[in-house]
Amino acid sequence: MTKTLVTGAAGFIGFHVAQSLLKRGETVIGVDNLNPYYNVDLKYERLNQLKAHKNFHFFQIDISDKKAMEEMWSQNAPILNVVNLAAQAGVRYSLTDPFPYITSNVMGFMVMLELCRYQENFKHLVYASTSSVYGTNEEMPFFEHQRTDNPISLYAATKKCNELMAQSYSHLYKIPISGLRFFTVYGPWGRPDMSAFKFMKSMLAGEPIDVYNNGQMARDYTYIDDIVSGIIAALDHPKQTSPKDLHPVYNIGNGHTESLLRFIELIEQSLGITAKKNFLPLQAGDVKETFADISLAKRELGFSPKVSIEEGVPKLVEWYRQYPNF
Repeated sequence: MTKTLVTGAAGFIGFHVAQSLLKRGETVIGVDNLNPYYNVDLKYERLNQLKAHKNFHFFQIDISDKKAMEEMWSQNAPILNVVNLAAQAGVRYSLTDPFPYITSNVMGFMVMLELCRYQENFKHLVYASTSSVYGTNEEMPFFEHQRTDNPISLYAATKKCNELMAQSYSHLYKIPISGLRFFTVYGPWGRPDMSAFKFMKSMLAGEPIDVYNNGQMARDYTYIDDIVSGIIAALDHPKQTSPKDLHPVYNIGNGHTESLLRFIELIEQSLGITAKKNFLPLQAGDVKETFADISLAKRELGFSPKVSIEEGVPKLVEWYRQYPNF
């Protein structure tokens, strides 16, 4: 039976990936530090659903804790596949408290690379990068070979660091590693600090919503099910042809850019509430637009996103009505 380690298993994307792997009959080793960056009750609720599967085994560990991770790995060896999703998320929070980004995103990733390096017959490490690495690029859509050496947030800088670390390890130790640049993920069980959740919470409370850059923003909004299908497709297709191909990086997005105001409009329609909008300037660390060229992932992974925001937003709102306290 295939065994896969999923770090950040109690997080938004990690939870959905673990569910998908369990449904197809795999054994999942879940690791998460359950930090209080947002409501921990939401993380426990996700975990409770995963623990209903007999093939799910959970360890509360910070991936930057080398000793604890080595002990966990030894107990569960051999671990031949890893999906590394554990990270300190959030562009704006990195302006307030930068240190967790270095601990989790850089040191934690270093620990993961070393564990994979010494595992005999290791198959594949898939890790989360971000569209934020494109920084101030203005050529649309973003494609993988554009320059990504101009990050405008520490969060983006740590993810670019991950890509460089992965490249060096894949070259030196011939480890198949795939990096995935996610584009504005949304959907059920998402993080409360995400814009959609802030909008819904404020609108239901009759409070105004903050709309940055006076609404002149656009994103490649990608529904969680499509993100998961991209992760699983990448996991199932490690590069093994030559050392230079061992570390591909893929855009995983919807392949369309949509205005922020259109996204808000769909939330308004789904909730049946017209938002009171508080228009504000562009925030430090934010980019005005993202748009993914997903042709490489389509060609090499068979990745094909299926959920438009017209379908995805109502699904998110329907879920949120059941869990408004999160």
